Amino acid sequence: MDTDTIDATTALANSAYRIRRFALRMGEVQGQGYIGQALGYADILAAAYCHALTFRADEPEWEGRDRFLLSHGHYAIAFYAALLEAKIIPEDELETYGSDDSRLPMSGMAAYTPGMEISGGSLGQGLTIAVGMALGLRLKNNPAFVYNSMSDGELDEGATWEAAMSAAHHKLGNLIAIVDVNRQQADGVSHEILGFEPLADKWASFGWHVERVDGNDLAAVVQAFDRCRNLADAKPRVILADTLMGKGVPFLETREKNHFIRVEQDEWQHAIDVLDQLHAKGAGA
Repeated sequence: MDTDTIDATTALANSAYRIRRFALRMGEVQGQGYIGQALGYADILAAAYCHALTFRADEPEWEGRDRFLLSHGHYAIAFYAALLEAKIIPEDELETYGSDDSRLPMSGMAAYTPGMEISGGSLGQGLTIAVGMALGLRLKNNPAFVYNSMSDGELDEGATWEAAMSAAHHKLGNLIAIVDVNRQQADGVSHEILGFEPLADKWASFGWHVERVDGNDLAAVVQAFDRCRNLADAKPRVILADTLMGKGVPFLETREKNHFIRVEQDEWQHAIDVLDQLHAKGAGA
């Protein structure tokens, strides 16, 4: 591995660490939140905002930007952490998370937050919107990509698969879906609520290019983004990212229920300390 590659990988690992840390600090403000998802999805967001996406931090509505749609609006705490890392949102707003008149409401809303493309949260809607955006950009000869970030729970929704068929029919090579396969939903284990495997085969049968990766392996995630962006075929692309909820904080990784986490007041600082220690150990390896 050459020096430039090592440096880039280290920089992304540092970004993922800071995204996790920002999320924990925001969680501490409210004493609860979708922290498990934020920790597990941090590597995906680091690769997206610090490697793959084209955007201008000081001009969030720049027409040439790639669009990143947060279909699973309850991941807002993770998304805000990425916006903080990308300098789209200043760090001093972190302490306002979930407060009255904050630009960082607990569920993502486009009217409030710079860089938030849609008001997500009603699962299964994001990919349908993404298809429309991708068609619109193509009609305008705009080379930007549309990314739709979604949860494995959204695969239970019929609208998701209607959108998947539509994207393939229209040969939307400017559309990249990202599915966080963390195997948990509000009602329990995802595949026990409604079985969805074999995922890769299903998406491929719908006419999509499929990348399935360990979503907590930064190098693999970066390669998946690169392959999707550089694919010559005029077909939509999907990254199936298998992630571990609570990643980076072992005592949260092993909690039986970490879809929505309530953390005791004294545990927040402990979680940050553990994250800091593990990151320092890894950085020094």
